[in-house]
Amino acid sequence: MRNNYYIFLLLSLGFLSACTSNTGTEGTQNGKAEGQTLLKPFSDSVKLDTFKVALKGESLKDMVMSFNITAHDGAKIYQKDFKATDLIRNYESTLDLKKESKQKEFIQQELKLFFEDENFLEPAVTENENPDANTPDKVFFAELKRSGLNGFKYRTSNEQKVYIAWSAKEHKVLPYYSCCK
Repeated sequence: MRNNYYIFLLLSLGFLSACTSNTGTEGTQNGKAEGQTLLKPFSDSVKLDTFKVALKGESLKDMVMSFNITAHDGAKIYQKDFKATDLIRNYESTLDLKKESKQKEFIQQELKLFFEDENFLEPAVTENENPDANTPDKVFFAELKRSGLNGFKYRTSNEQKVYIAWSAKEHKVLPYYSCCK
């Protein structure tokens, strides 16, 4: 009888640990990966898609910040990888990144800032906005204006941001704006 009690206790503890909620961040595993995960409506105005950004690699020369979006139905709809060395090179003229410790600190900060609230655009295009010279596809811009779907923006350098959104017509994520600060 006492053995049944211990088995029940162990099973209960296992169940409780399996059911604990994810806080939305992933920790470092031996310095190899860390990241963040968020749920936001993107490819649908109501259903939640999974946004994930992770930093992989141990040394700066091998480090990659990987960003992906998985739709509510489980399909991966967007993937973009940023080499740490490219990110550092894109910011060298505006930041002091000569020391490796500063470079690592910068990459960690970029990871933390990737999912700032201001990067989630709800909706991607408002009814008052009009396309300009930084709009690569005016037809897609008009589609977003009609659909009201959300957008997301991320930086590729200190002076360049890319705005992306889901195209219901083409069934894929497309850039709808690219510009400076």
